[in-house]
Amino acid sequence: MKLSPTVIFFLFVQFLSGQIQDKVDFVHAKVLIEPIPIENRINGSVIYQFNVIEDVNSIYLDAVDLDFLSVVMDDAKIDYDYNGRKIIINKKMEKGSVHNLELDYMAKPKQTVYFLGWDDGVRNNEQVWTQGQGKYTSHWLPSFDDMTEKVEFDIQIKLKENCTVIANGKLIKKESLPESKGHLWQYDMEKPMSSYLVGFAIGEYNKKTIESSSGIPIELYYEPTDFAKVEPTYRYTKHIFDFLEKEIDVPYPWQNYKQVPVQDFLYAGMENTTCTIFSNQYVIDSTAFADKNYVNVNAHELAHQWFGNLVTETSSEHHWLHEGFATFYAYLAEKDIFGDDHYYWHLLETANALQRFSGDDGGEALRNSGAGSLTFYEKGAWALVMLQDRVGEEAFKRGIRNYLNKYAFKNVTIPNLMEELEKVSNTNLEDFERMWLQNTDFPYDQVVLFLQTKNSSIKTYYELKDKIAGQPENPETILRRNWKKMKSNRLKENLVLDYGDKLTTGFLDAIITSEDLKVRQAVILSQKKIPSELRIAVEGFLKDKSYTTMETALYRLWTDFPENRSKYLNITDKITGFPNKNIRLLWLTLALVTPEYNPDSKATYFDELSGYTGSEHHFETRLIAFQYLKSIGGFTDTVLKNLVESCSHHVWHFKKSARTILSDFLKSEGNTARIKGLYPLLSQEEKQYLEKTLGE
Repeated sequence: MKLSPTVIFFLFVQFLSGQIQDKVDFVHAKVLIEPIPIENRINGSVIYQFNVIEDVNSIYLDAVDLDFLSVVMDDAKIDYDYNGRKIIINKKMEKGSVHNLELDYMAKPKQTVYFLGWDDGVRNNEQVWTQGQGKYTSHWLPSFDDMTEKVEFDIQIKLKENCTVIANGKLIKKESLPESKGHLWQYDMEKPMSSYLVGFAIGEYNKKTIESSSGIPIELYYEPTDFAKVEPTYRYTKHIFDFLEKEIDVPYPWQNYKQVPVQDFLYAGMENTTCTIFSNQYVIDSTAFADKNYVNVNAHELAHQWFGNLVTETSSEHHWLHEGFATFYAYLAEKDIFGDDHYYWHLLETANALQRFSGDDGGEALRNSGAGSLTFYEKGAWALVMLQDRVGEEAFKRGIRNYLNKYAFKNVTIPNLMEELEKVSNTNLEDFERMWLQNTDFPYDQVVLFLQTKNSSIKTYYELKDKIAGQPENPETILRRNWKKMKSNRLKENLVLDYGDKLTTGFLDAIITSEDLKVRQAVILSQKKIPSELRIAVEGFLKDKSYTTMETALYRLWTDFPENRSKYLNITDKITGFPNKNIRLLWLTLALVTPEYNPDSKATYFDELSGYTGSEHHFETRLIAFQYLKSIGGFTDTVLKNLVESCSHHVWHFKKSARTILSDFLKSEGNTARIKGLYPLLSQEEKQYLEKTLGE
């Protein structure tokens, strides 16, 4: 059978993809890109310098759906093959030779680069940012999906718009371009990194620069309107940086460190080398800090600068070396900031989550390349907690230091780590690997016993639960007998969450009056219905220093004491809450369904609530607004158009939720006709999705 040229090319690409490109070494990349935001387009060029290690007949780069304008090697145009995913240069090159490969291209990436706010008609907060986690940088830059190819990437970004440009490395020059064509931002990296860690962000930002104790500049970016939120958002940043350098005992390996919040980010944060990009939902005020702060994400992404960026896994089978370590060191940083009690109770929470996840079917092994986030992050952190306990803190620290220094700017496997720890501890760790890395089960009973030996309040918690289980008719007697002896607020909080619905109003009132914020919060969270004797005390929660408490109290009071609804709405008017506007959205919904409350303002309230479904708002805000409008039957044509648009959103879990809401809406008679009536207002992509959904 004769194969067609297309099939031959496909097979050749598959052959190349199955090989590590180890006959050449790409060492440097000079990147120049010009984003054209209004067109979701990037004009780019890159010059790669590479060394030939063994005689080779071809090289390739990963490049997804790029249009190549020219390909030049060593100052001469050269033929190439391209299948939409890889570009292959066919040329014989001898061992020891050094070459330059220059590619000019245009990209209209469908993922990895996100252009937000440029086409919504609202001139506010336009941004461009990247998310290349895994192997996706090749959607906008010809590069290497293989993490084992490490390159020094120096990035220049040309931008006509008057925005701030942030990228990997140190900004060494910003110059004005002639004829009002904007500016050229030039960033320099000094050390090599994997392609997935290349990133940039563009938007309207100011920055605050601080310095670590070791002299590393730390740039904290924020939108100008968020000036008052800089301190609570970045609280403890220097502390975290200094702690990690001391705890890891290897100097921070890069020139500087930057943190940039962006709209509608796919995850909590991403550890691009020297340039963490994170969700602007962590840009908070001091009240929000009590319930939702950036401290853990801050420490997690910074720890990745060592674990993942300095030393990088060879493949996803070894992903524990990234996420387990970043999670573990973030927990240690929080322990240093918030204390031992916070640390051990948080570990108990993650153990409970892992136990629920494991269930009857068992969990996932840490060496399973297809494991989920809970496994790699939380089970991974637990493995390190137990490994540190097994070999001792001093040996653990020495082994980690040796591991990082030995494999700096290289790629690693789990055996590389275990070898270093076995050396320093003079311990055979095969049984540890079987238990924690290869076993699908989570050893819940073992870790609970471990926690009880390490933390007296957790030990007391389980002792009291056992006592109450033996006398279930009156948990309050047991709790009262021990309450004053309890020094741990986390202990009290968890006991109230467990037994609050079984406690007398007198005891609960005393807790509300005298206890810590989180313990008071546990009271309201534990109640299915607020007793009338606690009404006045709970009304005080409407002004508490916690948006979670305020939101819960508003809904419970409004539900349980309808005669006072207007009073509660007046108290909480103008409170926004978290960045996702949780309290304001609840308030608008309750105001709309309270007939006697400001009837002349209903239209204004509805316009505000429905307006939050628009694409200029964060997807968390939009989802809450859609859910509230669904509950009150408030789907106007404008809201429906925004819902259909959300069904193609780049954030998967928001898109999935929007599609579920739309599917439920279409089940009611007459609603399909309403949706079809929107067709003239929809984009081609939105029409295609609807046609598929409607089976047309």
